[in-house]
Amino acid sequence: MKSWKNAWDQLAIVSLSVLLILIIYIFPESIFRKAVGLPFILFFPGYSLISFLFPEKRSLDVIERIALSFGLSVAITPLIGLALNYTPFGIRLTPILFSLASFNIVFSLLAVYRRFKARDPFIPRIEVKKAIGWEEMSKLDRILTVILVISIIASIVALIYIIVTPKQGEKFTEFYILGPKGKAADYPTKLRIGQNATIIIGIVNHEYRTVNYTVEIWLVNASYGNNRTVIHHMYFFDMFNVTLNHTPVNIEGNWTPQWEMPYTFSIDKPGRYKMWFLLFKDYAPPLPSKPEKMKDYAGTEAEKRILDAIEGKIQSLNLNVVARGI
Repeated sequence: MKSWKNAWDQLAIVSLSVLLILIIYIFPESIFRKAVGLPFILFFPGYSLISFLFPEKRSLDVIERIALSFGLSVAITPLIGLALNYTPFGIRLTPILFSLASFNIVFSLLAVYRRFKARDPFIPRIEVKKAIGWEEMSKLDRILTVILVISIIASIVALIYIIVTPKQGEKFTEFYILGPKGKAADYPTKLRIGQNATIIIGIVNHEYRTVNYTVEIWLVNASYGNNRTVIHHMYFFDMFNVTLNHTPVNIEGNWTPQWEMPYTFSIDKPGRYKMWFLLFKDYAPPLPSKPEKMKDYAGTEAEKRILDAIEGKIQSLNLNVVARGI
């Protein structure tokens, strides 16, 4: 019989796919986004395709259909993402959402068409049969039943906890230097003594808390060889602080800066230097003496700052600069 009631499962997939789109754009922080999103990615694509390919009841039993639905969904979703990677749309939320929704809806409607044409179609039904009474069960059956019920309840509680509790992403700070035009190019690397040069220093806080940053700037003349760094001169150049609130990582739209500052400097001593920019969170370790501009800290404990930066223990950036006489 060609009744839409016999296609309730496919109509549910179509309805939930449309509903998920509305939820994401109207209530993006809703718990239903995750509740509907999981089957939307991990079950609906495979189930709609299996229903289209095998409309007859005799083709597959229920367990096989469910298992294949999960397995095919795991394959279909990455393939759609791979295909989008070679289009102008790219792998972003909106293209993936509408591509998967279109796949689910199209194959669900095609599955309904084939089900109506089938002689003995597969129609999912929930059948309730009288269970064996508790008193009639053996002791072993009672124990197994209790264990099964506890396992099901624990699984449901765990799933609800995962859905309700938002997973905290990786904690990190973006630290970057741009040229005077706001691009990663045209850095001032060759200067005359006393000549002003400008760069842009930027910081973005993704630490999930408010952070007080300290930026130290050093002019370092060093030699490298035999897996050893020898610091000849280490001039303290500048230092400043900035406090930033947490900014969520934006993977859906264009990247936007949180804090940027044009920094103008000049060098009064000729030589070849690496200008080091050291970033400290919350506080910077104390210096051996009060910071003075162009004071040479080579041979002091302050050298550890640069050595740690070279080894990646301190978040840092550096710029090669040559200062020549007039």
